[in-house]
Amino acid sequence: MSAKKSKFFSLYKIVFIGIMSALVYVLTLLRFPFLGSQIHLGNSMCLLAGLLFGPVSGGLASGIGSIITDILTGYDIDEILITFASKFVMGFLAGLIGHTIRKHAKSKGMTITWLVVGSIVGSVSYVFLYMLKHFIKQLFIYANSMEGTLSVLATKFPASAINAVFAIVVAPILFLAIYPAISHLPMYKKTEE
Repeated sequence: MSAKKSKFFSLYKIVFIGIMSALVYVLTLLRFPFLGSQIHLGNSMCLLAGLLFGPVSGGLASGIGSIITDILTGYDIDEILITFASKFVMGFLAGLIGHTIRKHAKSKGMTITWLVVGSIVGSVSYVFLYMLKHFIKQLFIYANSMEGTLSVLATKFPASAINAVFAIVVAPILFLAIYPAISHLPMYKKTEE
């Protein structure tokens, strides 16, 4: 294994991916019913994983933590794979913008801007992929009519939008609270992508 690969798959990265995956899993379980769907706190952890640890580590933590939830609640393999992909994209985009680009910000105001932009892009991408999944399943797999499909989407969208807005607000705040405390730790510095 090359030095670059061994650095990428360092024990520190694996540990932080595991910790963030566990947080995604646990906070996804804290669900509240809302308009025929559920609001949960897991998406804020998906975004936070990307903001703290970058696109790949954040994406992996988001995807792994979310599929653990799906596996333990009995979802089919196709749902599990879709969940992994869509949550990976969420954490990856938040990390790409909020972690990678933010590091080049020249002021605290620009840092906060990139954190929020990363959170927005990550959340919106997930909501889009989640709604697309339900659109395809309803229309093509369940052979529902367009009206029926849109009706299902109308019941799914409010909770998804609330989850997204909550995550967009919470993730940057948590980052600003946590990052100063962990950024000086040698083990955190070894996780930088």
